[in-house]
Amino acid sequence: MSKKQKKVVNLKQDVQNYMSRVSEEHVFWCHDGRILKDMKDLAEALATMSDETFAYHSNTEKKDFSNWVRDVIGDVKLADDLGSALSRTQAATIVASRITTLAK
Repeated sequence: MSKKQKKVVNLKQDVQNYMSRVSEEHVFWCHDGRILKDMKDLAEALATMSDETFAYHSNTEKKDFSNWVRDVIGDVKLADDLGSALSRTQAATIVASRITTLAK
C-alpha cells in the first residue's frame, strides 16, 4: 500500500471514529438533562438548547463542549473551532458544518 493510500485509509478511519457513538461512560451529560452520544446529538442539542444552557457549558471559565469533542470524540479541529464560538447559534453552525464536511 502506498503512502497516499495509507493516508486515505487513516482519514476514513478518523471520520468514522468522529461520527460514531461514544461508549456509555463517555456520554455528555448536558445541564438541561440531555445525554449526548455523538456529534449529531451535539448538533441537535446546540440547535435547540437555551442560551443559558449553552452559557453554563461554554464560558470564560470552561469549554465543556470543546473539551468533550477533543477528549472523547477526538476531533481536534472541531474542538478548536467550538472553543472559539461566542454563541450557541455559532456553535451549532460550526458543528453542523463539520458534520457536512466529514460526510463528504
